[in-house]
Amino acid sequence: MDKWMDNPWFIKVVALVLAVLLFGSVPKNDPDKPSDVNVPSDEKVETIEEVPVKRIYDTDTLVVSGVPETVSITLQGPKNLVQQAKTLRNFEVFVDLTDAELGNQRVPITIKDVSDRLTVTIEPGYANVSIQEKVTKEFKVEAEFSGNIVEEGYLAEKPAVKPNKVKITGAKDVVDKITFVKATVNSSGKISETITREASVLALDKDMNKLNVIVDPQVVEVTIPIKSSSKMVPINIVRKGTPPSGVTIDSITLETKEAEIIADPSVLEKFDNVRVEVDVSKVDEDTEITLPVIIGEGIVKISPETVKVALKVTKASEKRISNVPIDIGGIDEGYEVDFLDPENGQTILTISGPVKLFHPCHLMILRF
Repeated sequence: MDKWMDNPWFIKVVALVLAVLLFGSVPKNDPDKPSDVNVPSDEKVETIEEVPVKRIYDTDTLVVSGVPETVSITLQGPKNLVQQAKTLRNFEVFVDLTDAELGNQRVPITIKDVSDRLTVTIEPGYANVSIQEKVTKEFKVEAEFSGNIVEEGYLAEKPAVKPNKVKITGAKDVVDKITFVKATVNSSGKISETITREASVLALDKDMNKLNVIVDPQVVEVTIPIKSSSKMVPINIVRKGTPPSGVTIDSITLETKEAEIIADPSVLEKFDNVRVEVDVSKVDEDTEITLPVIIGEGIVKISPETVKVALKVTKASEKRISNVPIDIGGIDEGYEVDFLDPENGQTILTISGPVKLFHPCHLMILRF
């Protein structure tokens, strides 16, 4: 045995056998069976969507456009590192424009605070940006609204805006395009009285396209004065029907003699009066009634809508008057007249008419 141990070839053979035995003792992964061994170095690929992009530049003097709001990043590397980055999101995606010059340029989108053992792909990897000088200008706000929101028969006067001026900040070339600054008032229904509404301010170019600028304040108050399109006209009385037999209508008077009519100006020109129709066919005594004021087509409102009407009447009556002497006139001299019937030269009168006329002073002596 000692001789073998001293033999270098024996030592080499033993070492070879031990190496073979050790190799055979290492477990092998069966591709058809899941491995129970967690190997930290296993590779994994993961994509994270909608990762916000930070912009680094002088926000006080510059305006930057063209940088995407979000990007997608793909992480590749050890499974535990990929999972940790996905869960914690303790990395930052940014565009550094600290040393960029004014104008248009293509800049890389980069990432920091991510493990060096991970391979990172950013999509998109570049941004075409525009760097402009930031300016602030003051503009007057013009209020606008649709005429369809105003009730028929009413007129909208010039609206008032509070505040009537706003400050607009943006890239110089964009601010220079501002042609209109408008605050649009919307209403869910028709309006017939003065209203005050909040309205958002929009900066528009000459083609009425909205511009990407900052407006301060963004919301203003708009007051739209509303007044009625109206005029005062007389109320005419129109009689309808015939009074009952024996009834005389002495007078018809109105408590209110004028009314205010509301309509579009073109309609108002056509009307000089309105009317109340009084049916006298059933009036047999003094009475007071309330009747509607009748309006013409196109008039949307009238005030008052009804009026009180007072009617004064006189009823007819009969009266018999006896012993009325008959006086004969126009007889030539030399002639005399004797009454055959009635022999006493007196008659009986039956008078029919208003009671107030039955007065002695109104009696007539018949003369022939």
